[in-house]
Amino acid sequence: MTDNEVYPIIDFDPDREAIIRPFITETPPDFPELVVMCFFKEVVEKVAKQYAAKTVYVGKSEVGLVPYYEINYQGKRLGFFQALVGAPLAAGFMEKAISMGGKKFIACGGCGVLNPALAVGHLLIPTAAVRDEGTSYHYLPAAFEIPLNLKVVQRIESVVKEEELEYLLTKTWTTDAPYRETKARAARFKQAGCDCVEMEASALAAVAEFYGVEFGAIFYSGDLVHADGWDNRGWNDRAEIRENLFWLAVRACLSLKE
Repeated sequence: MTDNEVYPIIDFDPDREAIIRPFITETPPDFPELVVMCFFKEVVEKVAKQYAAKTVYVGKSEVGLVPYYEINYQGKRLGFFQALVGAPLAAGFMEKAISMGGKKFIACGGCGVLNPALAVGHLLIPTAAVRDEGTSYHYLPAAFEIPLNLKVVQRIESVVKEEELEYLLTKTWTTDAPYRETKARAARFKQAGCDCVEMEASALAAVAEFYGVEFGAIFYSGDLVHADGWDNRGWNDRAEIRENLFWLAVRACLSLKE
């Protein structure tokens, strides 16, 4: 038996005509090319209310409804929606956005950090993502990691530099199993160049490459994942950081249209 027969996850099928596809029985709505995927529900809802956002479409899941919003910001159409946690959900809802016309994506969210020197709120811009999840293998052949779009990385970095904010360019470890972040695995991926860990980046980058759209991400450092133990550090209560991160992502996304 070949490895592909033994390990189905690496048996990549490039056929684009999947049996189930977004909007297979309906015409997709018209969604902006520029899209921010934000993992912070409270920020998405605040911006939608503050700017009287148009609801273009409402995605449905057993975990709830996901509105896809549109606003006119600085003379450009901007789409945004709440990205759901975990590679399969995040990738599926990104596919919906692509099917509706999304072409340039920036994701913003929090991440765990493997480097204790990184304080809560420190900005991280991933340049590559280690594929320690399953979703990406349905979009690209097997590989240890996936590079993120260099143009998008540079645009995000440019925006952060303009604000004179501290940041780090780094690889990220994308995992499906937060409760299986063992000491050995954390050490392995830290050695491979990862300063942070999250659950979606490699999958979203793979979806983007498969469909030929642009994708990048910006995180803020949250909980500490370290051999000496785990520390929540109150990372998900940082309201100002979370909202500011959304607007950094917006600026970077708008710059992709220039």
